[in-house]
Amino acid sequence: MNRLGSIQENDVPTRMLGYEGIDPDTCTFYRRALTTLLESGVAFLVGGAYGMAYYTGIARHTKDLDIFVLPQDYERVLDVLCAAGYPTEKTFPSWLGKALQGTDNIDVIFSSGNGIARVDETWFAPVIEAELFDMTLRICPAEEIIWSKATIMGHERYDGADIAHLLHACGAHLDWNRLLKRFDSHWEVLLSHLILFGYIYPTERSQIPDWVMQQLLDALRHEMARPPRPERICRGTLLSWDQYRVDVEQRGYHDARLVPWGLMTASDIEHFTAVLTGAKRTRPRSPLPRPFGRLRWSRRA
Repeated sequence: MNRLGSIQENDVPTRMLGYEGIDPDTCTFYRRALTTLLESGVAFLVGGAYGMAYYTGIARHTKDLDIFVLPQDYERVLDVLCAAGYPTEKTFPSWLGKALQGTDNIDVIFSSGNGIARVDETWFAPVIEAELFDMTLRICPAEEIIWSKATIMGHERYDGADIAHLLHACGAHLDWNRLLKRFDSHWEVLLSHLILFGYIYPTERSQIPDWVMQQLLDALRHEMARPPRPERICRGTLLSWDQYRVDVEQRGYHDARLVPWGLMTASDIEHFTAVLTGAKRTRPRSPLPRPFGRLRWSRRA
């Protein structure tokens, strides 16, 4: 059976995307920093806007480059980039740091803001490669991009359109068993995106296998037949860090991000909230997206 990571070039049309829209200094920063990481031998994957462009052909320029690393490599990556002359910061010690040059930055990510989508060895299999910034770089699997984006439903950012575009481009080739395993107890979030996909693209519903929808709908019927859970838990905080604060701070609900329901500590959440609350007050208006560069497809199992 075909695996997304082993799609042959004749299975999907090659998409040629340019990065001429990026400032030359930004390109130089990315190229030098990534070359340094490649020479260090530390494993990393490119995701974010560049991962989206690889799979969907939709190009957008942002002022950062997202790379995903194993949790145990997080400190090393920041050290390597710092030694190369780039200031670094542990913006969110529970999931994200940055290497900086002027207004550009490289986000070094080992988990998600809510603690769910933690990077593990499975992210690095299969090998998916693209030519980017004149070098061969490994790209995040589409399943993991979907998983990491699926719970981003905040007031300031909603990644539902990215999920729909990934399903549109890759649905026929996804490893659906892998994706279902990733979502695990958060299967309702996946189901919500699949239902929305059918609404957005009613002529493309065949991208989602019938057995996947049946399995998730069976799980929904089973869940509806269960008695109410004894503990008052709000899982809305997994979707939006600020829109459900009232529920955990004033209405007596447990925060699903916290141990034992989640993977974050109270200090993680306190720091996360403080940083983003400050960012909301000071965030400048973002520039309009600009198209970027050339990605050349190359995949091997």
